[in-house]
Amino acid sequence: MLFIKNARILTMAEADYDSGFVGCRDGKIVQLGDMAQMLETDHSDVVIDAKGMVLMPGLVDSHCHIGMTEDSVGFEGDDANEMTDPVTPQLRAIDGIYHADKAFEEARQNGITTVITGPGSANVIGGQFAALKTYGRSVDEMIIKAPCAMKIAFGENPKTIYHEKHQIPTTRMATAAILREQILKTQEYLEAIQEYEKDREDNEKPEFDMKLDSLIPVIKGELPVKAHAHRADDILTAIRIAKEFDLDMTLDHCTEGWLIADVLKESGYDVILGPILTDRSKIELRNQSLKAPGILARAGINVSIMSDHPEVPCQHLMLCAAVAAKEGMGREDALKAVTINAARSVRLEKRIGSLEVGKDADMVLYTGYPLDYMSQVKMTFINGVLIYESQEG
Repeated sequence: MLFIKNARILTMAEADYDSGFVGCRDGKIVQLGDMAQMLETDHSDVVIDAKGMVLMPGLVDSHCHIGMTEDSVGFEGDDANEMTDPVTPQLRAIDGIYHADKAFEEARQNGITTVITGPGSANVIGGQFAALKTYGRSVDEMIIKAPCAMKIAFGENPKTIYHEKHQIPTTRMATAAILREQILKTQEYLEAIQEYEKDREDNEKPEFDMKLDSLIPVIKGELPVKAHAHRADDILTAIRIAKEFDLDMTLDHCTEGWLIADVLKESGYDVILGPILTDRSKIELRNQSLKAPGILARAGINVSIMSDHPEVPCQHLMLCAAVAAKEGMGREDALKAVTINAARSVRLEKRIGSLEVGKDADMVLYTGYPLDYMSQVKMTFINGVLIYESQEG
């Protein structure tokens, strides 16, 4: 059994501890509390004295392309966008991730224990995202949940890609129409399957369609969609279509969301904001603001902060949270934006994102307060195993 004692513990749950302990066994948190509650350990236990340090949940990057766009590699290692068809829901991130990408190691070194990674935004429907731990001998060992979301995209990216190819979609109208068409086709496909299952003698079995089959969990509300949308009008289109078909959705990027915060609050959808540490490299980013995370959090929206790696290298996720806090987001909200809120946004809050008994023992130990730029990651634990320890200090 592993014990970490004497740490200041930020649980991202109900109670924090100025001097507390965590006990872990078989990859799960089994004990947690104030040091006064800690029982004696035996000789077989591993005990880490973290006096003067801060323990918190492992960080969760709720939207990135780590392993899909490989570090230091060009086209040969770029598997984020299949730019030959605007509708590719059948594509699975797990088949395009390079598990040994150096970026995973850098993520672990900076306290990131979970990444939500998948296809880019070239296509209207891009494919299936996966939730991975950042350590493992293979992608299969790293998987928490796959698929964990379906990527859809609005606005500039699909327009630009397919305008250059002289094919649909070249307008926002066409992007929305393609998405609606695929949802309606999936509804018909599912109905035909259900009719066949009810009466196999009188109904013909529908011909298998991998694209539509991949969208069935989406229309059932079992698989959330990650809606790439920067501009306010694209955000509103995403909301319109999600309401029309009762989709479970998160609003990813949401650059101009702060301009319509009241509408976002009324919609009830989570926001995955970012990347915020970039220049305004395209028209959709002209209203980018570092104050956006704070504005949306104060509006009562579940806000998480993403790296969008490699747009912002994922190891800077906590720096993104620190900048958000500096620009008006509450400190606790900023920390939640890269832990429990991020876990909620991918419907994994029962396993990760906070330090609570029964959850995965994913933890990061800092030398000081996590939002302090000078604080360093001393140790990172995944499933209760020490997978990184700084040799400095």
